[in-house]
Amino acid sequence: MTMKLVITEKPSVARSIAAVIGATDRHDGYLQGNGYLVSWCIGHLVSFADAALYDERFKKWRYEDLPIIPESWRLTVPPDKRERFDTLRTLLRSEDVSEVVNACDAGREGELIFRTVYHMAGCTKPIKRLWISSMEDSAIREGFAHLKPGRDYDPLHQSALCRAKADWLIGINATRLFSVLYHKTLTVGRVQTSTLKMLVDRDAKITGFQNEKYHIVHIAGGGMEAASDRFPDPAKAESVKTACAGAQAVCASIQREKKTEQPPKLYDLTTLQREANRLFGFTAKQTLDYAQTLYEKRLLTYPRTDSRFLTDDMEQTAADIVAGIVPVLPFMEGAAFFSEIRRVLNNTKVSDHHAIIPTAEFVKQGFSGLADSEKKLLSLVCCKLLCAVAPAHEYEAVTAVFTCAGREFTAKGKTVLAAGWKDIDRRFRASLKTDADEDGEAAPELPAITEGQVFEDVAASVTEHFTSPPKPYTEDTLLSAMERAGAEDTPDDAERKGLGTPATRASILEKLVQMGFVQRKGKQLLPTKDGINLAAVLPEALTSPALTAEWETRLSEIAKGEADPDEFMAGIEAQARDLVTAYSCISEDKQKLFQTERVAVGTCPRCGETVYEGKKNYYCGNRACQFVMWKNDRFFEERKKAFTPKIAAALLKHGKVKIKGLFSPKTGKTYDGTVLLADTGGKYVNFRTEWKKQ
Repeated sequence: MTMKLVITEKPSVARSIAAVIGATDRHDGYLQGNGYLVSWCIGHLVSFADAALYDERFKKWRYEDLPIIPESWRLTVPPDKRERFDTLRTLLRSEDVSEVVNACDAGREGELIFRTVYHMAGCTKPIKRLWISSMEDSAIREGFAHLKPGRDYDPLHQSALCRAKADWLIGINATRLFSVLYHKTLTVGRVQTSTLKMLVDRDAKITGFQNEKYHIVHIAGGGMEAASDRFPDPAKAESVKTACAGAQAVCASIQREKKTEQPPKLYDLTTLQREANRLFGFTAKQTLDYAQTLYEKRLLTYPRTDSRFLTDDMEQTAADIVAGIVPVLPFMEGAAFFSEIRRVLNNTKVSDHHAIIPTAEFVKQGFSGLADSEKKLLSLVCCKLLCAVAPAHEYEAVTAVFTCAGREFTAKGKTVLAAGWKDIDRRFRASLKTDADEDGEAAPELPAITEGQVFEDVAASVTEHFTSPPKPYTEDTLLSAMERAGAEDTPDDAERKGLGTPATRASILEKLVQMGFVQRKGKQLLPTKDGINLAAVLPEALTSPALTAEWETRLSEIAKGEADPDEFMAGIEAQARDLVTAYSCISEDKQKLFQTERVAVGTCPRCGETVYEGKKNYYCGNRACQFVMWKNDRFFEERKKAFTPKIAAALLKHGKVKIKGLFSPKTGKTYDGTVLLADTGGKYVNFRTEWKKQ
């Protein structure tokens, strides 16, 4: 009996697919039934080998070995994923398998994940492609009913392969090059360093900003309030205030304009991450993780999407979901709701996957059994869907200009004519226990004013203000900036625009934090000293979004079969060679740029030089002097006290320090005592105590 082997990215997806196609018998590492075998990868199960696997000498990082350009590329499986690969290889080589279905995520990276496993296993069997955007049963059945030939996606695979090889070449060579030059591990990557540069540039604008004071004169009377233009000179503002106080103000003109604010689009991953960060403080990675979990629970459609529309054939599905979620959402209780589904349908705006929406399964299950974070995210997606299909928000904008003492003053306001989608958004935000900023302070509703109306004896006042520097990036605003970066230079039909992909931006931010180039301060993302220095020493080609825009243009052409992959890779190899040639050496001063600043804790009792804190000890800065105090000294460990910099500083300054709660190894009791520094000039420093019973 011949069978079809279905390979997915994750075990949870494999289980969902297997249940629909009838592969319900569980085996070790796969499911079987109804003519199918279903197994899974674990993300990127196979990847390009590290440089050291090409040649032993590459285990050491040396300038003379650069650039590293493989003649033939090698694939490798990490040890912790070897068992999973062996299972897939056995299945792929099985004589019972006649055809392989690629059910990895529908996109460039999904294609790469499947093909690397397929090729490393030495498989040559026919491939079919499953291309779906939802894990609902109906979507899976529809997808299997319309499987596509694997060869249709060969150009997409070539595009994915070129992207991975190019990032390997630039990442490996640039990282080794600058790490060797500056004697510190400096991870460099096409997207990572461009993102870092954006943070550094914003930080420089904030640091170099010089605020300027200005003043505004306000007049009020008869329910009317209006404000002047800015006055840099406080004396001038006071002069105008004095002239207006008690004077007559006249409405010189009043302009009323009806305006319409159209509903927002649906969520793609980036806009979902941004709003979840703004409202709930979720990091981009947390939002992706929660969305992925909800997808695997079949409550949310595929999250790694960059589209904000649905396909035309989803009209009835979307209408059913909209009707189904209204009763499930507490904040919609008592709300009148009319939907316009067609507004969110547009085949031309959907590439791999449609926008993120709740599923029909969610309509059945509701929020039961979900973690609080998952409930919040799902509520947010539901709210966006309802807003997107709701009527427009209509209002009348009013601008009134007054004259007083020869000066003009302006008052602005608005009158809501039809709340539309903003009523849903208001209800949702009111249901949240969050201090997130609103989109802006709402304009007040002005009293009934007519042109030529006179206001007698107005009051006047002056307020003082300062110009504001740009705000530091948050994950919300940085994700938006990454999405837009270089977009003007990228073709409209490119698969990826901006820096990174909706699925990778979160991990890029996390890596910058982990490497010590960026730090979180509340919601803010700030570059560290090392991050600022790294952005300064790298060439513009590695820190500008232009490189990504150029790559995506070429990769898009390759994916459509309009460009030669070999030609693209030849250009990348030349870029790696040029980079190594251009940065052959740096000055001795620059080599010290990334040295860790030493923290002084006191003065050496032996030679009088400065004592510094190290990772494991407190050491004398004079190399000829052997004075050192070890943080893991047995004296402190036995007494269950950490040997802190504060204790070290006191010992160096006074020769003793009072410490509360010292443990006595002899009596098993806790005491207050004075620890004495007993330096005899030998190799080791000794300590002793004077006890004082508590």
